[in-house]
Amino acid sequence: MSASPTAVAAPAVATPDGEDAVLRVADVPFAAASALLAAHGLALHLVAPGAPIPGSYWGEPEAGVIGCNVHVRDDTPVHSMLHEACHLIVLPAERRAAVHTDATDSVAEEDATCYLQILLADALPGVGRERLMADMDAWGYSFRLGSARAWFEHDAVDAREWLATRGLLPGG
Repeated sequence: MSASPTAVAAPAVATPDGEDAVLRVADVPFAAASALLAAHGLALHLVAPGAPIPGSYWGEPEAGVIGCNVHVRDDTPVHSMLHEACHLIVLPAERRAAVHTDATDSVAEEDATCYLQILLADALPGVGRERLMADMDAWGYSFRLGSARAWFEHDAVDAREWLATRGLLPGG
C-alpha cells in the first residue's frame, strides 16, 4: 500500500476499542465470503489457526494475496479480507497474476480499493458498509477527513469515478 493523502491502511493497533472490536472471518459465513470473491474471479483460502498467512503484507492476522488467491485465518479481520481482495479486483488480469503480497503502489488504486471494499461489505451477511467503515476506523485506517465514513460520503469522488470508468462498481 502506498502513502496516500486520501486513504492509507495502517498496521493494527491492539486496543480494546480497536483490534478486539472488529468482525473476523470466523464471524461471517465462509461460504458467503468465498462466493463473493469467486464472483470476481478470486479464490478464498482458509489457513489453519496460528499458521502463517501466505502473502500477508502487514503480517498476521492480516489477509494475504498471491495471484488470484486471498488467504485468511479465522482471526483475520473481515475488512482486511475485503481490502486485499479488492486490491486484486481493481487490477487488470495480467497484473493480478503477478501479485505476491504487495498489490499496488498507486494512490488511485488504493483509493478505489478502499471504496470498493466498503461497497462489497453489503454483500456479506452480518457486515454491511456501516459496520465495515466502523471497523476500518477502529483498526487504524486513516483518512484525510478523519473517518472512513466521512471519506466515503464526501471525499471519494475520484475513487468512485475510477471504478465506474473500469466497470467495477457493483450493480453498475
